[in-house]
Amino acid sequence: MAALLAAVVVAGCGASQPKNAAPSTKAVSAAFKDAPAPLAALHNQANQLLGGGPAAFRARLASLHGYPVVVNKWASWCQPCQTEFPVFQRVSVALGRKIGFVGVDGKDANPAAATFLRKFPVTYPSYVDPHESIARSIHAATYYPQTIYYDRNGHIVFDHAGPYESVGAFEKDIKRYALG
Repeated sequence: MAALLAAVVVAGCGASQPKNAAPSTKAVSAAFKDAPAPLAALHNQANQLLGGGPAAFRARLASLHGYPVVVNKWASWCQPCQTEFPVFQRVSVALGRKIGFVGVDGKDANPAAATFLRKFPVTYPSYVDPHESIARSIHAATYYPQTIYYDRNGHIVFDHAGPYESVGAFEKDIKRYALG
């Protein structure tokens, strides 16, 4: 048992850090050219931390009525969140003309979150949620990270606890729950 524990610890020490996978500014501009207005409004707030609590978050969801929405709850201090952010960077660009992506930054300090977003920029905004009031309102106050899927009518249709470790796994769930 001790040998197994030592092997796990050594393997973890050699693990590579997640790498920024944000597409170039040119690729992002091309991907969102002529995007529908509600989705373009999200992209215009790319990488921003927004306030306003649950009321502002609900208003944003209402503005996206008619489009599926993927909400990712994350925090800068969360290692699994750091691991999955490159996946969100790629997929949000690939599918951002069909789906609204929104972040919820929970239990975090704004300076740390801003530093994290500079390292892993995304094409959508995140709402600050230091006391998890937004997370509780969408039944997502348990896990980090946690991804909530909304259908076109604004109903929660799926809750994924834990990180997405590959683009393929994330796209599979998007096709099934958001676009299906």
